[in-house]
Amino acid sequence: MAKVHGAAIADLHAASATRTADVPGGDQDLVAMYVVRRGAWTLGGPPGYGDQTVSAGQFLVRHLGGLTAFETTAHLTAKFLVLPPGELKPLLGTRAITGPADSAEMRLLTALTDMIHITVADLGPAGVEAAQGTLVELTKAVAKGRFDDVEPRLAPALAQAAKDLADRRLADPELSPAMLARELNVSVRTLHRAFAAVGEHVTTYIRHRRLHEARLALASQSGRLSISELAAHWQFADGSHFTRAFKKHYGQTPTEYARSTGAASLSPNRQPPGRGPAESA
Repeated sequence: MAKVHGAAIADLHAASATRTADVPGGDQDLVAMYVVRRGAWTLGGPPGYGDQTVSAGQFLVRHLGGLTAFETTAHLTAKFLVLPPGELKPLLGTRAITGPADSAEMRLLTALTDMIHITVADLGPAGVEAAQGTLVELTKAVAKGRFDDVEPRLAPALAQAAKDLADRRLADPELSPAMLARELNVSVRTLHRAFAAVGEHVTTYIRHRRLHEARLALASQSGRLSISELAAHWQFADGSHFTRAFKKHYGQTPTEYARSTGAASLSPNRQPPGRGPAESA
């Protein structure tokens, strides 16, 4: 769990099923968000409303006026946020808002919570207050199904969400600033502006991550690809482009780096078993 001023974030992993009872006199005034990745979480509803189940791949956000019973399945993996009600309670009212956990707004919120878990111990009072404010802004965006893409506090979360998405798509030939912007429901200009706010460039990040993965592959002792195959796999135009980019970034050619690790020698166009001559990208 990470506490951020008047908010808290918990990542939950439950091996067994859980069931609680209503708590008499458990009056509260807070906003809670449940993001379920695996399993299901059934929440007791407020008076006059039935129970609500959040299934895998879904989120639910609502205002709580008191503690209610809940039940979880075994092997639950979920994220739970507690937020101050000030700006959110008027927006939510008595509604419980649900939706997909991989929506653009939820991707930003998830990226922010991951960043907070890593950095909260090093944040000063101003940083903690800013983190809470950004959590509230993104929760408002989740509730509305859109966010203010010129809100400067959201830039780090947007950049991190784009990085997380890019890391999962590094070998995808369609990976580009335009694709990331489309997936995150922002303009390409907004995406570039978010990266600039954290001192980076989108295309540079993608290239460096691809080079890093290629470098790991070069150091592998088994199943290693040729230079042209690495270039094609990590979406470089051809082996020559890959070699130049690798040397510029690491100060060695791919072949020199492989030799320095003690790995077997590389062939620029090794022919893998059962295939014809390797082709450049």
